[in-house]
Amino acid sequence: MAEIGIVGLGRMGANIARRLMRAGHRCIVWDRDDAAIAAVVAGGASGAADLAGLVAALAAPRAVWVMLPHGAPTEQAIAELGDLLSPGDVAIDGGNTHWKDDIRRAAALRAKGLHYLDIGTSGGVWGLERGYCLMIGGEAEPVARLAPIFAALAPGRGGIPATPRREGRAPNVEEGWLHCGGHGAGHLVKMVHNGIEYGMMQALAEGLDLLRAADSKDLPEEHRIAVDIADVAEVWRRGSVVTSWLLDLTAAALAEDPALAKYSGTVGDSGEGRWTVQQAVETAVSAPVLTAALFARFASRDEGRFAGKALSAMRHGFGGHLEPKKG
Repeated sequence: MAEIGIVGLGRMGANIARRLMRAGHRCIVWDRDDAAIAAVVAGGASGAADLAGLVAALAAPRAVWVMLPHGAPTEQAIAELGDLLSPGDVAIDGGNTHWKDDIRRAAALRAKGLHYLDIGTSGGVWGLERGYCLMIGGEAEPVARLAPIFAALAPGRGGIPATPRREGRAPNVEEGWLHCGGHGAGHLVKMVHNGIEYGMMQALAEGLDLLRAADSKDLPEEHRIAVDIADVAEVWRRGSVVTSWLLDLTAAALAEDPALAKYSGTVGDSGEGRWTVQQAVETAVSAPVLTAALFARFASRDEGRFAGKALSAMRHGFGGHLEPKKG
């Protein structure tokens, strides 16, 4: 049994703690919201009154996983941990931080004898049951030390067939977690992952919007075709080359409401898509699909098309994001 501290008990942080406890690991948890602490403590965690109390409750060498929004909340938590932890301890940022910030933080913590891991964490609100895909950056020693934690969080091989000719490669990758490289590598890989996600979502949303418009009154009557979008999404799930979890979520949303009436069509972005496009500019890598997908989200804030509603449904499905309707 391993133990770990978890700071931030939102949609993902609380479920990370619960999944670890299911695997027999001990979790010390803290959040600014006492009710959030109580909910996780009810499942077997130990609660702390503050960050200092959380650190004090852990046995050395300690590991503290921070699961907070990127920016000031995470910066403050990591800085405070830098003053509370002891040499050999590990601070982890499991949120969506820019990878350049990881390099800066790691250097500051290294000067105090502390380790730092940046972990891109994918799984959204379904991670408790499905597991989390983990993309890890940092030094090899703390990664190896915390391997039982990562194995418990990862989804495992499940029913996914083995990829041919992977003999001799790290088996943990097939379990769903990867040490991507040095500091910043985990969040770099997660950043590009999310940029790709934008493109995949946009392609599905635009395609469904095209089919929905196939019986438009702007077309000659003999060229109008009425298509059941919910059934199309369902049949695509079964054997087509566009089968994916994103399509699964879309089909579920359409089955509940083919018009997607509860979704605004105004699609937010949480930063990673912008960072991916910036990375493309800095490295002179052509990324027109990912760039267009980001700009389409900006445009959705004015247009409110069906494609935007489909994107909103996908974001709600995997991440619990529900954009408010206007007016």
